[in-house]
Formats: sequence, structure tokens, C-alpha cells
Amino acid sequence: VGSNSVETDSQTEWTDVQKKIIPWKNSTPSSDLEMVFQDRAAKLGKSNSRLIVVASLIDKPTNLGGLCRTSEIFGASALVVGSLHYIQDKQFQHLSVSAEQWLPLVEVKPSQLVDYLQQKKTEGYTIIGVEQTAKSFDLTEYCFPEKSLLLLGNEHEGIPANLIHHLDVCVEIPQQGIIRSLNVHVSGALLIWEYTRQQVIKQKQQR
Repeated sequence: VGSNSVETDSQTEWTDVQKKIIPWKNSTPSSDLEMVFQDRAAKLGKSNSRLIVVASLIDKPTNLGGLCRTSEIFGASALVVGSLHYIQDKQFQHLSVSAEQWLPLVEVKPSQLVDYLQQKKTEGYTIIGVEQTAKSFDLTEYCFPEKSLLLLGNEHEGIPANLIHHLDVCVEIPQQGIIRSLNVHVSGALLIWEYTRQQVIKQKQQR
């Protein structure tokens, strides 16, 4: 009896730890889960964030799926990809865990990026490249404008020189190790979080 009592107490102690709702485990749909989905769908495209994440140069489905998930979680206003066909890829879907259903996705092919960036500039967006250059700003010292467009580079080649000329600023992540590059999804996630911390979370705290 004592053993069962201890086990019961232990189970009670840990029952409130896991808070995540797992959308793909819907074998027993609940009204609560449906309400969460309806609420999220109602907010689609209406995030407080004015951050656009441009991943048109990325060609690995795993990185795109991870970025899709990260962008949705932190409420980015849109994720731009080189092709919408990626969302049918099983590797993409495995990493995105349905985030593509709740995040606006825009197709802009790499050859269309210059025109797209110019268009966004006319709309008041600051074009920010994630790249190490001679004039890069340290991420810890950079203040994101409200209307920010984050351009991520290719996994192997980074941001091409012809696109760097169209950037307003380059931001790099301070590093301590010998390996001088991060996975592009990790780099994107760090900047997405810092934008969210500055522009979304702080604004909510000030209200």
C-alpha cells in the first residue's frame, strides 16, 4: 500500500508539467483542442509581429520545416520560401509539425528575390541579412525595426554578393567556438527570437 501511495503521489506531482497541445495526436478530438485551432486560425495573418522571414535561398526541407515551426511559434507575419512544393516533403512536415497550416507562406523564387526585396523596401521594411561581413552588427547590439525582413542565406554559400548589395544591414551572431558557422535554422531562430523579444514581448509588458 505504501508503495502504491508513493507512486500515486509521484504521478500527482508531475501531472501538470507537460503543457503542450500536440495537434497531430487527435484520435480523440476534444472541444478544447478545436477551440485552440479555431482561435489560431482566426489570428492567421494578424500577428502583432511585422517580421517577414525570407528563406528562398534555403533548399533543405529539414531546415525549412524547422524554420516554419519556429516562425509560427513566435508569430512571424510570413515565411517566404523558394517553392511551395517543399511543404509536401515528408522531411519538411516532420519538422514543421503542421505549422504550415497556421503560418502564411509566400513563394518567391531565388531569381525573383531582388524585385521582392525592392518591393518590401518601398513598403517600409528594413532588409536585414544574417551574414558575417566587415560591417555586420553584433546581434546583441542591434535594435530591430518594427517592420523587419530577415533574409537567410543558403546552407553552403550564405547570401550571394548580388543580394548583399540590396541589404540595409547585416547582423551576425557572436560566437565563441572554433567552428565559425551555425546551421541556418539555428541562426534564423536566434534572430527571430531576438526580434520577438524586442518588438513583441516588450510591447506587451509595457501595456
